[in-house]
Amino acid sequence: MSNDYKRLTRSNSNKVLCGVCGGVGEYLGLDPTVVRLLFILFSFMAGGGILAYLIMAIVMPDE
Repeated sequence: MSNDYKRLTRSNSNKVLCGVCGGVGEYLGLDPTVVRLLFILFSFMAGGGILAYLIMAIVMPDE
């Protein structure tokens, strides 16, 4: 039995702080830089980007 589904994990190859944006980028098929810019944009707009990043850094497993 094989697991052919994608898992959302923190990235080790595209890691800047905790690897959250790299992992999200790999999962969605986006460039991690685009994901980082979106987190920065959401942080300035409503402050939710920082909270979301911290929660994801704690909850997401490593590769």
